[in-house]
Amino acid sequence: MSNIIRDINLAPEGDRRIQWVRGYMPLLNHIEKEFIENKPLAGKKISVSVHLEAKTAYLCTVLAAGGAEVAVTGSNPLSTQDPIAAALAKGGLNVYAWHGATEKEYFSHLNKTLDFGPDIVIDDGGDLVNLLHTTRSDLANNVLGGSEETTTGVIRLRAREREGLLKFPMIAVNDAYCKYLFDNRYGTGQSVWDGIMRTTNLIVAGKNVVVAGYGWCGKGVAAKAKGLGGNVIVTEVDPIKAIEAVMDGFRVMSMDDAAAIGDIFITVTGCNKVITNRHFEKMKDGVLLANAGHFDVEIWKRDLDNMSISKKPMRHNIDGYVMEDGRIINLLAEGRLVNLASGDGHPAEIMDMSFALQALSAKYIAENHDKLENRVYKVPEFIDKQVAEMKLKALGVSIDRLTDEQAEYLSSWE
Repeated sequence: MSNIIRDINLAPEGDRRIQWVRGYMPLLNHIEKEFIENKPLAGKKISVSVHLEAKTAYLCTVLAAGGAEVAVTGSNPLSTQDPIAAALAKGGLNVYAWHGATEKEYFSHLNKTLDFGPDIVIDDGGDLVNLLHTTRSDLANNVLGGSEETTTGVIRLRAREREGLLKFPMIAVNDAYCKYLFDNRYGTGQSVWDGIMRTTNLIVAGKNVVVAGYGWCGKGVAAKAKGLGGNVIVTEVDPIKAIEAVMDGFRVMSMDDAAAIGDIFITVTGCNKVITNRHFEKMKDGVLLANAGHFDVEIWKRDLDNMSISKKPMRHNIDGYVMEDGRIINLLAEGRLVNLASGDGHPAEIMDMSFALQALSAKYIAENHDKLENRVYKVPEFIDKQVAEMKLKALGVSIDRLTDEQAEYLSSWE
């Protein structure tokens, strides 16, 4: 299949970026050596839809090293890096993606990634799996299983499972301890602020930062904002998470109350219409809006379009919506994932853990698909612990081990 990329001549720059992250991803380094030796994915076709940047490219390379034929596309129109796509294409993988794809192009690229009839799918957000349950359902019976990277995608999977509509087994990589405790918290926390600060070139210290949602991603964003000197306000719909935020030292209030006092707003909920017209009406002139949820539906752009009298580019990746009273509301990265649309995504050392889970989950599906039902599975505990142990070893950290006597004590009722 011929590749669909912007420019193959960008490959050398893509190779440099991939080589850079390889130096900071020891877990994938180890798995790659094992895969080269044992070829656990030999004869398998794997379709990948994950934000197409350097760390994802290295994951795809590792899958190919395991014997798989790999087709890859991005999972967001603004997160694909064209040099990375070019490097993978030059390296022999099937690549269908470019930065700034229109909606039509984006779905065309997803479909191209499925055209060769995958045995395994690796998804981020659920668009690939959604196609396999709708317009490309003819391919679903041949899918042995797959894995999902992010919270939004797992929500969509569990909805299908509840209704008995899931056509093949899926592993919720997002729900593994070695994913959400580190990727969602530390990865999102750092990469969101990296995207915001490089895009705006403004200080965080002293500003009122409103974080919508206090799941693991929201916890990370709020903690980093506090570390940068921001005055953090959390909005929530879950009373337990709201109490957590209070006890973590943050102010908690409704978005209706926060709208008038916030300087920077970051949505991290996975839901839609978190910030709408009634909130825009109250916001300060010059306010900054950014989204860190998978889809661009949390900051409701339709209301912004309807309320504003004009829209103008303020800076690269910032649109200023001019209100009738002259206020300007600044939207970063079109309301898409700010850490990827305005940055390079999570740090390499964090994605090393998440993508180690993905690679080992693909291997698990290849070896155990005949035992799996059409439902959503957790990452097997032994894989989660294996990744943790590999990470500790890479960090040069040793831990204690239970003696037989201690293990017996902990398992007894006396």
